[in-house]
Amino acid sequence: MPDRRLQLGVIGLGRGFGLMLPTLAGDPRLALVAAADPRPEARARFAADFGARTYDSVDALCRDRGVEAVYIATPHPLHAANAIAAARAGKHVLVEKPMAVSLADCEAMIAAARAAGVHLVVGHSHSFDAPIAEARRLIASGAYGGVRMVTALNFTDFMYRPRRPQELDTFQGGGVIFNQGSHQVDVVRLLAGGMVRTVRAAAGRWDPARPTEGAFTAFLEFENGAAASLTYSGYAHFDSDEFCDWIGESGLPKRRDRYGAARRELRDAADEEALKTAQSYGAGAEPAVSAQGPRFHQQFGLVIASCEHADLRPLPTGVMIYGDDEARLHALDPPAVPRAEVIDEFYGAVVLGRWPVHTGAWGLATLEVCHAILRSAAEGREIGLAHQVAPA
Repeated sequence: MPDRRLQLGVIGLGRGFGLMLPTLAGDPRLALVAAADPRPEARARFAADFGARTYDSVDALCRDRGVEAVYIATPHPLHAANAIAAARAGKHVLVEKPMAVSLADCEAMIAAARAAGVHLVVGHSHSFDAPIAEARRLIASGAYGGVRMVTALNFTDFMYRPRRPQELDTFQGGGVIFNQGSHQVDVVRLLAGGMVRTVRAAAGRWDPARPTEGAFTAFLEFENGAAASLTYSGYAHFDSDEFCDWIGESGLPKRRDRYGAARRELRDAADEEALKTAQSYGAGAEPAVSAQGPRFHQQFGLVIASCEHADLRPLPTGVMIYGDDEARLHALDPPAVPRAEVIDEFYGAVVLGRWPVHTGAWGLATLEVCHAILRSAAEGREIGLAHQVAPA
């Protein structure tokens, strides 16, 4: 057991919290002691599940002296105001990706955390995943020479999962570039050194009923000479989990007979917003924390880091190393708790004094690339960057 448990409050008990719940509830280094959400059914469920205090406002939670740190999983446009309020109250902050919608909001969040002397960590993104972190360690070891190119590709059904109107509005942080591109950008920045120099991209809005970007492809050049190509489509046709032996993004086996399910369920729903709400924490009768443990590490599509003497491919079971003379799996033990790497970093910063990788400055740099993808696609030209940082 850890020397002490970090007393954590949750701001926002929606779908994002539900996805992170197995981590927050399963990691022995955390104690869920409070939550804030406008929905009374979510607050009641949280209080019953964790014997914790609940509040109907963020300000009320921030006044709770028993809360050391907060996890923010509210809609993207609220991240900045929520993080600034928590920082000013002396709480350390773990905020979901994307860090915010605008670069100015990111800068305000960083300033508030710095002024209060608290840590600001941005995640979960899939750059936390153990196979990605292990690939980064292998690159840093120098055993395979410098990284020269990173390829990232993911095809999912993202655009046909239930959405509220703001989730289909790019200006409110909707669409795949903010929501899914932030995963890919984080991954390739971590593997290629962080310092993106220029971005050239194209993006697509292919379904008038879903009026935001549902696909993009981008080419990134780095200050160290490395390059990366990123492709993402959320239009529910090809499924790139096929490349990972049908292990899904969450690290659990995926049912192949569910092809087209997202489109069918959305088409059959009388009220999309009600369908979305029904999937939120506190809305159903299902247990809050599934008894089914993780079997594999999480993944985010095909990722290949091409070094001078090997290609490194993170997998749900480890890192595949395609060297000069042999190909072998550098295996990793299965995770005991999903996304535990997020808590490794956050707990390490707050309790153990370790400097995190996914700082506010890192989150700002990733969001800058996402904005550059949008801008390049709109203007048809290469975009230079000004806020990039290397990983700590």
